[in-house]
Formats: sequence, structure tokens, C-alpha cells
Amino acid sequence: MPISPESLLALLERHGIPATTHRHPALHTVAESQALRGDLPGLHVKNLFLRARPPHPFLLVVAEENTPLSINALARRLGTGRLSMANEQELWDQLGVRPGSVTPLALVNAPPGSIRTVIDHRLLEGPGPVNIHPLTNEATTALAPADLRRFLQALGHEPEAIDLTQPLA
Repeated sequence: MPISPESLLALLERHGIPATTHRHPALHTVAESQALRGDLPGLHVKNLFLRARPPHPFLLVVAEENTPLSINALARRLGTGRLSMANEQELWDQLGVRPGSVTPLALVNAPPGSIRTVIDHRLLEGPGPVNIHPLTNEATTALAPADLRRFLQALGHEPEAIDLTQPLA
């Protein structure tokens, strides 16, 4: 059974990772987030959870919210072969979240190294904060980029930092 958002926030605290969480109505799109957030500082993200053909693992792509992404271009750049959006059941089985709540923090529910995680380098190296869902789209949690990386590494998920602002084709 996946852990709860409250348990995740407690786990961040046990790892010594400062996190500020803002509660809000459920958000399902970047546009909804932009309309509701007001002056919430930092970088905001969009997440794609993708299915690759075996032997490639599932792929979690985390980008700054305004970054244009093409699944076909990602597949070419990352050498995965054809990619497609994972379905709701795969999302639940692999990350323990529902559509609209995809987040790199959901890797807490995945076995170490089981999901290839590609994150825009600005979200791991920039000044931050990085605003992401804490397993629910009814809240946004702000973390320092270095803390996000450190937490993912502690879970056994080494993120691949790439420049998603460069053309993917």
C-alpha cells in the first residue's frame, strides 16, 4: 500500500529536509495551477509518467511547467524506443498515485532504481524552491533543489539531470 501524503511529509522531516506545504483545491492541469497559485515563489513543474517497451523501465519526466515536451523527441533523445503515457492502473501500481498527482516524490512508493527518472537540471541545480505535489494534487510542497535530489537519492532513485530547454529532436 502506498504511503500517505502525511507520512511522506513526516519522512521528509526525518531526513532533515525543510518543506513548506500549501493546501488547495485539487489541481489537474498546469493552467489550473497557474490560475490558483498567486505569488507562490519558485519553479513549478509538470510530470509525465511514460511506459517504454521492455527491456526499458517506466520513465518519470519532470520538467519546468512551461517547457514544451514531445514524447517522440524524448524517446529519441533518451534512447528508449517508443514511449506512451502510462495508464491509470500502471500509475497506481508503480507510483501509488492517481492521475493529476504525479510527482517525483511518488518514487517513495517504487522499489529503488525501478523507474528511470529524468529531471530538468534547473529543478535539481537552480536556486529554487521547486514546487511539487506531495502525493496528492490537493497540496503543493516547496523544496530546495538540492534537497529534492538528496531525498530521491536516499530512496535509491538517482535522478538524471538533463537540459530540457535544449531542442529534443
